[in-house]
Amino acid sequence: MDNLLPRWSELLELTRHRTLAFLRQPEGVFWVFAFPIVLAAVLGFAFQGGEPAPSRVGILGDAGGWIARLEADPRIELVRFSTREDADRRLAGGHIDALVLAADPPELRLDPARAEAEVARLRVLVAVGEIDQDRLAIEPVTERGARYVDFLFPGLLGMSLMGTGLWSIGFSVADMRQRKVLKRFLVTPMRRSSFLASFLSARMVYLAAELFLITGFGVWVLGVPLRSSLLEFTAICVLGAVAFSAIGLLVASRAKTIEGISGLMNLVIVPMWLGSGVFFSYERFPEAIHPLLRLLPLTAFNDALRAAMIDGAGLAQLLPELGMLIAWTVVPFVVGLKIFRWV
Repeated sequence: MDNLLPRWSELLELTRHRTLAFLRQPEGVFWVFAFPIVLAAVLGFAFQGGEPAPSRVGILGDAGGWIARLEADPRIELVRFSTREDADRRLAGGHIDALVLAADPPELRLDPARAEAEVARLRVLVAVGEIDQDRLAIEPVTERGARYVDFLFPGLLGMSLMGTGLWSIGFSVADMRQRKVLKRFLVTPMRRSSFLASFLSARMVYLAAELFLITGFGVWVLGVPLRSSLLEFTAICVLGAVAFSAIGLLVASRAKTIEGISGLMNLVIVPMWLGSGVFFSYERFPEAIHPLLRLLPLTAFNDALRAAMIDGAGLAQLLPELGMLIAWTVVPFVVGLKIFRWV
């Protein structure tokens, strides 16, 4: 019993010391306690109350009186198309929830794996009335390139590359600074540019294995299409990975602790998770903020990768997105190099 008292006293003293050390780090306290509350408050105010969002239903051809019925339903937002190719592409990309084809009989195309599509189906059936419900043919979308998983997979790949680039590099630099390893480099002739560039080049070493495993699973197991050339697909992924790594270096250029870098990484990553079209199209957000969302690096990467994989777009057709990724590579690296501190 006498031996236990010193041990408990030792444990309590170490616990007190560690707690006080954490509380002396303002950035750690803010990101651990305040940031989740702020984020929850923002999302709560943004999504509280109001009517459910209307279902976006595309319509191709002359559907006669159906158009008036669908337009009269406030729960349905009609999107007219002039070509089947454009309509199918928008359906596959998640820009619309369902597609009505004016034929005999009329056809409603949707992906039953998407909850929004099922809601749209029910709303369309109610809008057209009981008499025409039996005439409406429900056609599940199952072909490659038109399913929700085909839209989702490029977003998940982008999220993976972003997370790996930011977290692995950011944590490595912050950990080296916290353990005073960077302070030792200060007295060496090594240049900051060489040190930071080494993280980007090292990222490329294991990028090949990451791409092979994730893409192989998507293409061979899930049946996700890859309609661009392998070289073009790889170029987009490499550029995206370098851009996210450069952002990771910028975020870690001044962070002194693991707690601090964790909060900064969340500040960078969470907005892109929500607004870059990973799980659903960013066009769901108000149109006024679409230009801002397109400035995010993950948005540019997802748009480029989806266009390449689903539509077979070449690099020449993706110059705006690729230019955005190049900018997100050069600017963060240059700024990070400028403000980087060894200690």
